[in-house]
Amino acid sequence: MSKPVVAVVGRPNVGKSTLFNALAGERISIVQDTPGVTRDRIYAEVSWLNKDFTLIDTGGIEPESKDIILSQMREQAQIAIDTADIIIFMTDVRQGLVDADSKVANMLRQSKKPVVLVVNKVDSFEKFMPDVYEFYNLGIGDPFPISSTSKLGLGEMLDEVVKYFPGEEDGEEEDGRPKVAIVGKPNVGKSSLINHLVGEERVIVSDIAGTTRDAIDTGISWQGREYVFIDTAGLRRKSKVKEELERFSIIRAVTAVERADVVVILIDATEGVTEQDAKIAGIAHERGKGIVIAVNKWDAIEKNDKTIYKHTDRIREVLSFMPYADILFISAKTGQRTRKLFDMVDVALENNSLRVATGVLNEIVSEAVAMQQPPSDKGKRLKIYYATQVSVKPPTFVIFVNDKKLMHFSYVRYLENRIRDAFGFQGTSLKFIIRERKEK
Repeated sequence: MSKPVVAVVGRPNVGKSTLFNALAGERISIVQDTPGVTRDRIYAEVSWLNKDFTLIDTGGIEPESKDIILSQMREQAQIAIDTADIIIFMTDVRQGLVDADSKVANMLRQSKKPVVLVVNKVDSFEKFMPDVYEFYNLGIGDPFPISSTSKLGLGEMLDEVVKYFPGEEDGEEEDGRPKVAIVGKPNVGKSSLINHLVGEERVIVSDIAGTTRDAIDTGISWQGREYVFIDTAGLRRKSKVKEELERFSIIRAVTAVERADVVVILIDATEGVTEQDAKIAGIAHERGKGIVIAVNKWDAIEKNDKTIYKHTDRIREVLSFMPYADILFISAKTGQRTRKLFDMVDVALENNSLRVATGVLNEIVSEAVAMQQPPSDKGKRLKIYYATQVSVKPPTFVIFVNDKKLMHFSYVRYLENRIRDAFGFQGTSLKFIIRERKEK
């Protein structure tokens, strides 16, 4: 079952990013007193009472006038409604209840999604509680008083949020078909690719960036195997700010990647690989999914005998953290090599769930250690006792050592490469956990 997605929505300067950072446990968003400066990381993994969820900070309102604040808040709320399972609607006790809050509350109420109403900046319950009651007027349930800065009231708020998570027994019946998410920048041809694979115009395609609404699931069958393709939605209208468009396409990518087994990162051949592609690819890599890189619009490129190498080198350079992912050059328009995608998805699926026997794994690790001595520091050398694979999706290995501090990142990378040489693991990231074990 995929993790629930919780989105934070609210006016500028009500403290969304501060809450986000308090829950994520690190300063991920940049917080300043200028409205609209939330940048960079927009999602984080959060755990409360052993329940994991993905938190999304919608941020990104640049208030030029009341009308623009309202229209952007509505767009933000719509994104949250479309992508999140639960919405945290944040207001500010010091500014009181304002018109924009009421209008967004109406949208959220009509969405039928669970909404947790939060009143922020309540640094003293005695002093501010009478002002909190005013927020009952929004008609979306009990307001939860919190202070993001002082981390007051967060426990009660999270208790309310996790109440809405599906229980083990009422989770939807697990669909056994592999799920493949197609992610990439707006207008890279995600919908065209799915239409081509299905063989009919199932998804609306147009030249306006962001014409696909909501993630659309399409069942596709190929050589007797069933797949579910997830097309990440664009925006309902062209956003005024390029940054905002990017931000929201990344939010959509996070939610699609969360549900997928394999992620196809679609890159536009006419533009080449970009920083935003790297951000989206990074999400799939971090989540340990099976990954395929597909370069679309290959028919629109003038080629010579070096073109393919030039593009490959550039992709490997920008996406250097995923050398394990295969690259496929396709055209959704002409159908060139699109069927090859199924073979690559199958390889990534298989390797993402591959298990290695402990005995064989330790032979490979011992051999690697014999070929390249582990690092040492101040006369103390790293000893590797043994390794074992503890889970799949992604394949996760625990390595027991005498001293964690001696296990340098570069040596973990070296061991990873030896394991890949032996077992392949094409199309999937590997995760390593280093544990200390005292010598007997």
